[in-house]
Amino acid sequence: KRSGLSGLQHKESRIVMNHYANWGNALKGLFRISQTTTVLAATGIAWAAGERPPLPRLLRLTFERLGATYVKLGQFVASSPSIFPAEYVTEFQHCLDKTEPLPFSIMKRVLETELKRPLTEIFAEIDEIPLASASVAQVHAAKLLNGDSVVIKIQKPGVENVLLTDLNFLYVAAVLLERVLPKLKFASLSGIVSEIQACMMEEVDFYKEARNVEQFRAFLDKTGNTQATAPRIYPEASSLRVLTMERFYGVPLTDLDTIRKYTKDPAGTLVAALNTWFSSLMLCESFHADLHAGNLMVLTDGRLGFIDFGIVGRIAPETWSATMGFIESLSSGDFKTMAESMAVIGMTKRKVDQEKLAKDLEAIYGAATQVDPEQVMNALANDNEINKLMLEVVAVGERHGIRFPRAFALLLKQMLYFDRYIRILAPDMNLFDDDRIEFMALGDGKPTLLH
Repeated sequence: KRSGLSGLQHKESRIVMNHYANWGNALKGLFRISQTTTVLAATGIAWAAGERPPLPRLLRLTFERLGATYVKLGQFVASSPSIFPAEYVTEFQHCLDKTEPLPFSIMKRVLETELKRPLTEIFAEIDEIPLASASVAQVHAAKLLNGDSVVIKIQKPGVENVLLTDLNFLYVAAVLLERVLPKLKFASLSGIVSEIQACMMEEVDFYKEARNVEQFRAFLDKTGNTQATAPRIYPEASSLRVLTMERFYGVPLTDLDTIRKYTKDPAGTLVAALNTWFSSLMLCESFHADLHAGNLMVLTDGRLGFIDFGIVGRIAPETWSATMGFIESLSSGDFKTMAESMAVIGMTKRKVDQEKLAKDLEAIYGAATQVDPEQVMNALANDNEINKLMLEVVAVGERHGIRFPRAFALLLKQMLYFDRYIRILAPDMNLFDDDRIEFMALGDGKPTLLH
């Protein structure tokens, strides 16, 4: 009886605790909505007082003041030219995700709460000065008791609740707008917000990021790839909001002078990076979708280090093959193939007139005989030109009823990152004519090399 009574008391205690936790979250949500309203009111007052920058810039600055959710939303806008107007996509390229670090005392409490034991039982030392601080998390260097050098990615307290509150607020606003303005250009605003929510909530689930890393490491093992690596994950020192990983030492793929100290063949290192990423599109469950210079390193032992798998993409093999056809046809001025590829990549409910689409593309980029592939690819080295190119392609597609999936924009963006690395490490390389580069496609139901 005592045991049963004790169990009942514990059950009642849990109900009371959950009740207060729910009320606590509700109060935090109300406070967050109050903060959002205050920022929006301040923006409105400034506008009324005559401070009127262009609307895209005003929105971007407001998003940065609103914090984590809206910064991530801004980055989503920047990488989604198939969804948002060109001027907004261009402006949100400048959306900053660097924030002032929180004191280590706060982050230490997160660590202790998440890992559920004293930190001295896991770490020999932790550097209290972070290596980096962004809207969602900050990163600290540390050493485990066994001497391994690691980095700890620690989610800032309250971020998940803020994201949920903000996104629910945005969803309700989107539904209301759809009802008030049924002919709104982007008729599925609520659907877009739902997609954004799915992407953002993945980023705050460090278990998913850990799985992304482990899948990539398994892919490297399966393919016998010893030229590249990803950080080892330490599950015993990780949780939903804490991710402890092997620390890599090296430099970004853009630091040619230092890379030459680590390898005698910078161009060969770049080829290894290209082949690794290309094969991951076919042979790994997801592909790294944020390969800016900070996330692709040349390590001190000459290997490539792929880091930060918070943003990944998934794409059907036939879409990847069509994307490669699109990019190659872009550089060669083959508008017929470009149109065919766009029809495969895009989502449409109507039949695409590929001949007319090819003519529209030709009108943008000039007559096929006048297209200079070198000039086209040179334009891609500049961020503004990259975004302009993507937006022009998307605009033409929309006129033909084609809406591109976001994975296409992610793929194209990574290809353009690689074009930049080629210019630094191997300026004489032709991406589509170099026999060392192995493009993969789906043939007879299984991945095969294109060359």
